[in-house]
Amino acid sequence: MKFNTSLLHGNFGNDNYTGATLSPIYQSSAFGHKTAEKLENIFTNHEPGFSYTRINNPTIEAFEKRMAFLEDGIGAVACASGMAAISLAVLNILKSGDEIVSSAAIFGGTIGLFKDLEAFGIITRFSKSDSAESYENEINGKTRLIFAETIGNPKLDVIDINAIANTAHAHNIPLIIDNTVATPFLIKPIALGADIIIHSSSKYINGSGNSISGIIIDSGKFNWDTGYYPNLERTIRFGQFAYLSKLRGGLFRNLGSCLSPFNAFLNSIGLETLGIRMERLCANTLKLAEHLENNPKIKAVNYPGLKNSKWHDIAVKQFNGYYGAILSIRAGTKQNAFTIINNLKYALNAANIGDTRTLVIHPSSTIYAYSSEEEKMNAGVYDDLIRVSVGLEDIEDIMDDFDAAIEKISCHQGGV
Repeated sequence: MKFNTSLLHGNFGNDNYTGATLSPIYQSSAFGHKTAEKLENIFTNHEPGFSYTRINNPTIEAFEKRMAFLEDGIGAVACASGMAAISLAVLNILKSGDEIVSSAAIFGGTIGLFKDLEAFGIITRFSKSDSAESYENEINGKTRLIFAETIGNPKLDVIDINAIANTAHAHNIPLIIDNTVATPFLIKPIALGADIIIHSSSKYINGSGNSISGIIIDSGKFNWDTGYYPNLERTIRFGQFAYLSKLRGGLFRNLGSCLSPFNAFLNSIGLETLGIRMERLCANTLKLAEHLENNPKIKAVNYPGLKNSKWHDIAVKQFNGYYGAILSIRAGTKQNAFTIINNLKYALNAANIGDTRTLVIHPSSTIYAYSSEEEKMNAGVYDDLIRVSVGLEDIEDIMDDFDAAIEKISCHQGGV
């Protein structure tokens, strides 16, 4: 199957009981069974079935199966949010004293999470650049995973997944990739060596900004050594399913970070149009980036699809001819950035990406408000930076919207 066909037919069919073309919403907390033996077997994983929605649910399972198929994984666990997915993905294998090596150009919330983990004895070392050598320089005997984003948010750097995966595997550690910004439409990281994939499925997977969710997908390819990962000792007997078995039967169940059935249903609906949405979103973004490059009041435009981008070559190599639906612009000063944001008519000032609408935000004062100046610089967050998540509008209207807002920058405001 090609991509759009796989969205509609991959590991998915009509509802077995009713023939419904969409998975019904099983809005139930618990599931009754005729015998105590049956429920015992379900709880002890000796028999498939549903017991309690905090653990599993048919609507959620349908979404998980579709996402696992789409990312070429063996299975998935859907969570209440993207941050819940990241938290559970790393804590599923880490213990006090372990360390993470991470890209420095990651979402501000993830940086905050990694700082919070220090209280539990888990340290994160950030790579000094996006090269595989830089990641390797941070690895030591305590390192238990490498974490990175396919497209950094909002730096928009593009990592060489295969090179970093080879580095990770040379040290017998897994590579965990957040594929939220690129989506499997642009790239499937498992094919390049990634071991665990994460999505904030609130974004492009959902596509309409109507629900919060996250998902973890396991490639099933990493060889878990229980000497390195003693947390998996009880589930290692499940072979390639050791990671997922530990996750669903451990932290996921006990922390209660489950996705609601209704949000899983909304995500499944959004997923079906991911391909056609991404085509339009990416095409719009390239047009807007090229247009803004010619505006003398804009200091810089950053987008991997631009030929002058530092990451254009690796983006061409790894992606499918599209380069994502986020760009950033530098307006010269914070005041200029605020002036542009405050005068946009169609683009909304909101803390989200992947919506049908064009969204803008000033990252330094919002999603990186609690990051240090060094962390901001490493993540490409400047005081005059505006992140633009381009929507499905007619791009001519969005171009005109930005032109009019940029015109509001006056000379005395420090316009470039």
